[in-house]
Amino acid sequence: MGWPDEIRPPYALIDDWLKSLPPDTLALKRREAEVLFRRIGITFAVYTEGGDPERLIPFDFIPRVMAQAEWQRLRTGLEQRARALNAFIHDVYHDRDIIRAGKVPEKLILHNSEYRPEMAGLDLPGGMYSHIAGIDMVRTGPDDYYVLEDNCRTPSGVSYMVENREVMQRLFPDLFRRNRVAPVAHFPDELLATLRSLAPPNCNGEPTVVLLTPGIYNSAYYEHAFLADEMGIGLVEGADLVVSKDVCYQRTTAGLERVDVIYRRIDDEYIDPLVFNPASTLGVPGLHYANRAGNVTLTNAIGAGIADDKAVYIHVPEMVRFYLGEEPLLSNVPTHDCSKPDELRYVLDHLDELVVKAVHGSGGYGMLVGPHASRAQLEEFRALLRDKPDDYIAQPTLALSTIPTFVDSGIAPRHVDLRPFVLCGADKVRIVPGGLTRVALREGSLVVNSSQGGGTKDTWVLES
Repeated sequence: MGWPDEIRPPYALIDDWLKSLPPDTLALKRREAEVLFRRIGITFAVYTEGGDPERLIPFDFIPRVMAQAEWQRLRTGLEQRARALNAFIHDVYHDRDIIRAGKVPEKLILHNSEYRPEMAGLDLPGGMYSHIAGIDMVRTGPDDYYVLEDNCRTPSGVSYMVENREVMQRLFPDLFRRNRVAPVAHFPDELLATLRSLAPPNCNGEPTVVLLTPGIYNSAYYEHAFLADEMGIGLVEGADLVVSKDVCYQRTTAGLERVDVIYRRIDDEYIDPLVFNPASTLGVPGLHYANRAGNVTLTNAIGAGIADDKAVYIHVPEMVRFYLGEEPLLSNVPTHDCSKPDELRYVLDHLDELVVKAVHGSGGYGMLVGPHASRAQLEEFRALLRDKPDDYIAQPTLALSTIPTFVDSGIAPRHVDLRPFVLCGADKVRIVPGGLTRVALREGSLVVNSSQGGGTKDTWVLES
């Protein structure tokens, strides 16, 4: 199966372009793309399957295309959602008005593994906690977008968004000359401006920003190195930083240099062994105290993961109403809260029709796609749901839109999602046009994660 009978207007230019290409060109360009990705070093790591952990993310060169008006509607909704999520995180660690108002159950917050009581009462620049948010979305119709989940801790994928565009421009320069596509190459500049805006109040002069990585064995290390290089900031590990008298410094050949903002890609648990996991060798002793003293800003903030929770996700539309006094512009996927007995019964009775997700799961793990599951898998999840219903939510299997994709059999439809990246600084919200489109390359699959066979596409927002 190739193109649909009726082509959406933004794709008319792609249709004309593909029809103009000789039959062998597509296969040749796919091989060229693989060579470019390998030469540039665009990889991710999988350490659980044996063999070489470094993998190339499959790249499909038929872009996802969005009209400007379509993007602007999404952009407005994304900014609204990000503001509400940040207001919620601030409230959780301060007055908890939303709990007192009965809009969100107290146990969902205070008994949540991502809640960090150490952050209580801490005011952050601009009241922002999730400074780089990745909002996963799916499209089910011409104008119907749904938010699948909010990634408010350490969302990944921005490097692939930028590099996908670079590869496309190398492969098909004439295509870009014929079409006005909104740029994404300036994302690192926008990220750096966001990070600088978050400097603590007592910062003197231009803030010093670094990116804190767990190191070369982290699955997203390529992205850490790419972003640090593009922003022109230091890429550091925990051993490169030291805290003295609640001030953070980085070790340099010229001595200690004060650090003002840390874009950290280390999970909360490992960030400071004096406060969280004492066995951690990845973090920096005393870093949390420097943060609380207002001498360094951590992005994203410790404790921002409370808004990642898929059970908390159910309440985001109400957060928009509660904190902003507005109606949500972006809809959630209808979601069953398995902690409620009536909803659990429904889920158990319709398990083969639903997608079940672990509340704290990520990367496509801890998930059941009912219509594609075996009898054994259904029974396994049935037992899990009965044993720990609070740990799961369930959603209908939406009729996800498909995008033409070049696969071994030719051009065929494949399911996609979209992860736009929202940058929330102390000064303003910044959103680069488009985002990362992930594609489920296996026929019929709904799982787009690269660790489970998914790939990526360039995402085009047409400027006119």
